[in-house]
Amino acid sequence: MAEIINLSASITEQLPKELVNFMQVAGTVAQRQSQKLYLVGGVVRDLLLKRANFDLDLVVEGDAIKLAGELTNLNQGKMVTHHRFGTAKLKWNGWSVDLATARSESYVKPGALPTVKPGATLRDDLFRRDFTINTMAIELNPHRYGQLLDRYGGGADLEQKLVRVLHDKSFLDDATRIWRGLRYEQRLDFQLEPTTLQLLKRGIAYLDTISGDRIRHELELILEEAYPEKALRRAGELGVLAKLHPALKGNGWLIEKFEQARKLSSPDSPSAWLYLALLAYRLSGEESEQLITYLRLPKSAARTLRDTISLKTRLGPFDNPDLPPSRVYSLLGGYSLPAVTANCLATDSPIAQQRIHLFLGKLRYMKPALSGDSLKRMGVAPGPGIKEILNALLAARLDGEITTRREEESLVKNWLAGTNR
Repeated sequence: MAEIINLSASITEQLPKELVNFMQVAGTVAQRQSQKLYLVGGVVRDLLLKRANFDLDLVVEGDAIKLAGELTNLNQGKMVTHHRFGTAKLKWNGWSVDLATARSESYVKPGALPTVKPGATLRDDLFRRDFTINTMAIELNPHRYGQLLDRYGGGADLEQKLVRVLHDKSFLDDATRIWRGLRYEQRLDFQLEPTTLQLLKRGIAYLDTISGDRIRHELELILEEAYPEKALRRAGELGVLAKLHPALKGNGWLIEKFEQARKLSSPDSPSAWLYLALLAYRLSGEESEQLITYLRLPKSAARTLRDTISLKTRLGPFDNPDLPPSRVYSLLGGYSLPAVTANCLATDSPIAQQRIHLFLGKLRYMKPALSGDSLKRMGVAPGPGIKEILNALLAARLDGEITTRREEESLVKNWLAGTNR
């Protein structure tokens, strides 16, 4: 007989009290409704690994929307439902929990979105998941609260630090699992189980069956990892990264630049678009456009990539020893911040890097003390001349020619006197 493992103590110890209370109440309500409720997925895995994870996914053998409705009333929260899939999202006091009716999935062809059938058993619901380490569940009904259910050997794979698919067609059904497998392997410091590794290599060609939007989503999740370069390096070794674009490299240069990006952004984490700009930095303009098109990048990300490549080709003037700060500002001011930062990190020119640092740390924050209204009160006629004067005042401040409001006023008076002669 298999050992019965109860994780109620781990739940209390590792999860916030409000989430623990929610699950206990939810289990009680589910039982009163003659339903069965389970905590599933990544949070169960991370409870066993003693890793922080507060993203609760609950599966209901029954009717998740019915259960969610009563829980929403009890918590005085808000609920968003999707009746087609039998799912609901609850939000209250800054917390968010997903509830789903147990369901099975099937794929009509490789890369297609799955056909979902609600009303399945928990075993069916767990089998549709990607890797064994994400198939474990914890019972939440009061009479079995905290009991671990491990139908597919996820616990043994956790102990052996292995990422294993559930069946031979997993990557063929959904090739995005290739990217997820690399993400879990590198985040957890695990290894792809040998057969899984062979299946992954076989499935790389099926990435062509996946839309750019879905690939971009997986890439964004990697770029949100603590050390995204680890998964990108592994993707490069296996030939997965080349499916984004053949010219992309997950090499030592990229590892170094990502590390520098974290130091520069500290205490915050670098944005996903900064990481993406560094990943794409060595592409040509044409190659970056191919990547933008393939991933169907949103406008902000597309602009970052275009700005990064454009600025890279326009750094020549930065090596001029007589380049004034106002010129540095004018050369960089029109580019997106992630693109400027990426060039600061990636350029081979120490002088250019120093000047971009100056822009990022000081120049971009500088403004004239006087405003448009101030200039009008001093007698400047409304119109485009006001903007010209403000730009001139900013340039004078950037170059250290003036430092105070009084000096700005004096400079404006001199200009006005000159134009009135």
